[in-house]
Amino acid sequence: MSTNLSKEDKKEVFGSFDPDKYSEETKEKYGHTDAYKQSQQKTKNYTKEDWANMALESDFIVQKFKNLMEKGIDPESSEAKEAAEAHRQHITKWFYNCDYEIHSGLALMYISDERFKENYEKHAQGLAQYIHDAITANSLDNI
Repeated sequence: MSTNLSKEDKKEVFGSFDPDKYSEETKEKYGHTDAYKQSQQKTKNYTKEDWANMALESDFIVQKFKNLMEKGIDPESSEAKEAAEAHRQHITKWFYNCDYEIHSGLALMYISDERFKENYEKHAQGLAQYIHDAITANSLDNI
């Protein structure tokens, strides 16, 4: 994903995460897909405010997962599946049409790619697995 933001703006919006860092790898792996093309089309004119709103929404969803996990709520519960659905809809709203099959694939990446896993584990140990399990449960209910 390419943001067209200055270094300062990226730091303000994303903190230590630099979304442009993986843009070449993403293009190489997924450039041929409709999802990649949709994402490029949707995000090409995003302003700093758009990116900030997207990041706030994303943080809210991650916090919801974290709260559920810390309360001991089963990732297959209706509450966890609602959070998973909010996550899927967030991706569709801001990036590309994220159907349940794609969402399941992302969930697998969240636990198998250390970079994604680390992104969730910084919030709470076990969060990547919890999100994976909730997304998987939600997807299985809807495929």
